[in-house]
Amino acid sequence: MSPVKSVTIVGAGIAGLTAALALARKGIAAHIVEQASTLAEVGAGLQLSPNASRVLAELGLLQDLERRWSEPDHIQLSSGNTLASLASVPAGAAARARWGAPYGVLHRASLQAVLLDAVSREPSCTLVTGRRVETAEEAAAVADTDLVIAADGVWSRLRGSVPGALPARYSGNVAWRFLVPYDSAPALLNPRTVTAFLGPQAHLVAYPLAETRSFNIVAIHQQAEAPPEGWSRRGDTAAQKRLANAFSGWHAGIRKLIATADDPLVWPLFGCPDGAWTDGRKTVLIGDAAHAMTPFAAQGAAMAIEDAALLANRLAGATDLGAALRRFEAERRERVAKVRNRGAFNRFAYHARGPVALARNLVLSLRKPESLAGDFDWLYGYRTPD
Repeated sequence: MSPVKSVTIVGAGIAGLTAALALARKGIAAHIVEQASTLAEVGAGLQLSPNASRVLAELGLLQDLERRWSEPDHIQLSSGNTLASLASVPAGAAARARWGAPYGVLHRASLQAVLLDAVSREPSCTLVTGRRVETAEEAAAVADTDLVIAADGVWSRLRGSVPGALPARYSGNVAWRFLVPYDSAPALLNPRTVTAFLGPQAHLVAYPLAETRSFNIVAIHQQAEAPPEGWSRRGDTAAQKRLANAFSGWHAGIRKLIATADDPLVWPLFGCPDGAWTDGRKTVLIGDAAHAMTPFAAQGAAMAIEDAALLANRLAGATDLGAALRRFEAERRERVAKVRNRGAFNRFAYHARGPVALARNLVLSLRKPESLAGDFDWLYGYRTPD
């Protein structure tokens, strides 16, 4: 019988709420503590690849998600200079057929609403808002539980309670996000695809959000100096000038898209170095608190969701809590490292310039869509080990 009957989860974001539901399905009660008095998910759009949507489907959430999201037909790579297609990976029905789960895009607030609704209906879960917790000791004082799960994000306070855990570091890139309504969107935005436009030292991702009838735009460029921490900061005049300069050599349609953006918000992209995730006794980090990564593989939320599913499996089958936590960390560390490496490769390929960009385009032109899809079997076809 598992030594874990109940847990305290710090953070009611995607990682924390998914973990609470996954644990509840295993008979483990979850007490969630959130510092915000009202849950309002920050950010805008979110990509849920099949490895993430599979977990959410197993938690009984797929039907609710399908009412809110879009399933793009393709994931497209295009030139930021000419708008020409460079490569295409089949999604939509092809994703369900190949990877056994859908590829959906939706607003972050929609996913959080679905998770929160499920948590509110789960008798084994309780949620306390408006309470700030900064250490494992403070979390343990909130409720008498067997384990503290830190799901408090990239700028985690509880990370300091785990010996060997390392603080997040600025990646050298910033991301701007804004929405473009369908009825005023330029023709270069395709409502049936996730499109990444590639260019020197920058790229721009666009995909539809059915709930808001708008396109989610994320423009990422290199920047030596880190802006202040936070998800929802309006860039000053100097920051907006740097944004314009980063895309100055791009296609006129993209330059206009950026120049006319309505209230764009900027956030610095941070990642966590490879430090410890658990003290092996009473605290474990999950999601961005453990392994925040830059969005070059669009897997930040997916890794948090996978964390939640595997942690629930390991705690439910445990006879020794410390051993279960160490096994969880070892398994997830291997998986996350592989995903992180893919993101680093994408960053190099997306931001290539000169001869390297020409070679990239040539290689992509020789690949058939089905062949490119096969490159993602290890990622999108992942199933949480029992």
